[in-house]
Amino acid sequence: MSGERRPPSETTAAGYFGGMVDSYDSLIRRAVPSYEEMTARLLDYLPADAARVLELGCGTGNLSLALAARYPRAAFTFVDAAPEMLEVTRDRLERAYPAAERRSEFVLGRFEELALSAAAFDLSTSSISLHHVVDKGAVYRALFGALAPSSAFCFADQLGGGTEAVHEINWKRWLEFCREPGNCSEAEIESLLEHAAAHDHYTPLREHIRLLEAAGFRSVDCVWRNWIWGIVTAER
Repeated sequence: MSGERRPPSETTAAGYFGGMVDSYDSLIRRAVPSYEEMTARLLDYLPADAARVLELGCGTGNLSLALAARYPRAAFTFVDAAPEMLEVTRDRLERAYPAAERRSEFVLGRFEELALSAAAFDLSTSSISLHHVVDKGAVYRALFGALAPSSAFCFADQLGGGTEAVHEINWKRWLEFCREPGNCSEAEIESLLEHAAAHDHYTPLREHIRLLEAAGFRSVDCVWRNWIWGIVTAER
């Protein structure tokens, strides 16, 4: 995002989120407008069936649990760069969906460094994680190779505006939402701004579409959007 900027943080994105694992679920609902709606809409656009599912950036497992419920016989690979997040997701799955947890692999690492086997998955998905990646084109190419034919890649993320003016409006509206009573404190907003300045890389929708199509994906669409947040779907 542009808008208000702060000096870069010295921590990594993984360290930032790993250090807030206990407060993450509360903060994300207070800092992301329509978070629950976005998650529900993302699920709406996932394929009806998938036997092998890859989630990039599982965080504390909010989407992970929904995936386990939607695909009760699937094998899952959950990826996150923060070990604390992976542990929380594993624990939540073990309590809520023990059979799914036993069919799951938990991978610690950055998306850019994953070694993915060819045609290993029927679905790849992600929620509010890809904006930490600088070279999204390389990740999209790797995902295209890791997905089987007739599979899907669907993600929710923070998107750059098509123009600087549009981006500034979206940024301003987000900060207004954060400052609504009961949402974020000024200290939390300051922390979010510092993190964004240091670690976030917002890509406009048009560029996402170009990169996805260049990687080989087809039928790319933006199926939902709310200010800087949007859902993008693509077919392999």
